[in-house]
Amino acid sequence: MFKSDAIFGIFLITECFIGLMGNSLLFILYMYTFLTQPHLKKPIDAIFTHLTLFNFLAIMFKFIAYVTLFFGGRRFLDDVGCKAIWYAYRVSQGLSVCTTLLLSAFQAITVSPTNSKWAWLKSKLSTWVASSFLFFWITNLFIYIQNILVRKVNSNSTVLVSGNSQASCQIQQLEHNYSTALTSVMVIRDVLFVVLMLWTSLYMVCLLYTHHRRAQHVHSPSLSSQPSPESKAIYSIILLVSSFVLFYFLYNFSFYYWFYRSQKNTIWEKITGIISSCYQTICPFVLMKNNKILSTFSSSLSKVRVPISQ
Repeated sequence: MFKSDAIFGIFLITECFIGLMGNSLLFILYMYTFLTQPHLKKPIDAIFTHLTLFNFLAIMFKFIAYVTLFFGGRRFLDDVGCKAIWYAYRVSQGLSVCTTLLLSAFQAITVSPTNSKWAWLKSKLSTWVASSFLFFWITNLFIYIQNILVRKVNSNSTVLVSGNSQASCQIQQLEHNYSTALTSVMVIRDVLFVVLMLWTSLYMVCLLYTHHRRAQHVHSPSLSSQPSPESKAIYSIILLVSSFVLFYFLYNFSFYYWFYRSQKNTIWEKITGIISSCYQTICPFVLMKNNKILSTFSSSLSKVRVPISQ
């Protein structure tokens, strides 16, 4: 194993471990609350559960997909396994992105005033969540079929590129027209999602600013300085969207810089691999910060701890 493989491998293991632990913990808390306290279940909690589940799957499949990239050129997967793992990874990552957009749009509609043009959507939100999940599933399963075509096992697993071991599961070049069409579809979808996320986030920021200005005239300064639970939820989602946009641009810059270089350098591919799951790794910790389910679970534990101490 080369030194760079070991260094990047340590970063990969650390990132995946933190992300898997955070998402699995949050997912277990949601499932525990749904089973023991179903009256606390809300439509937005189903979105949170869906998001943490596919964050977990994206990180897990990413770790399997990159294990040969970081830990040497030994063949770890056959051709079918290579295609299946990368396809599952891309689908899980795409569903995570789609669910983030749904979460941002859901919260923006929920906190919109009753006199806004989005108010009529509030009564339909709970029925649209399940249909949105189905639509995202079908869309991502179809879009990422191209990963089955572009991935293959490298027949020569001992090839060295720029002093680094080359992974066995590589991207193969497709016909120019077909590759351009696939790239265009992905770019259009991603740009559309980023624009919608930014638009809903700016809309919520405007609502928060307006609410804050009104609260200053109604309440005392000490009361108005304390954010409401709704404001805390909006802050968390805005922070989540901001994190996604940041890592989205970093990932795309790194990926396209590596992909369109005439001489492939595995250092850039490894950097891209680490950046690709940064959002899924920090996502559960952003959600935990102001999560009612987490506070409810903590209070229930404290109630159990008191009789035991007595």
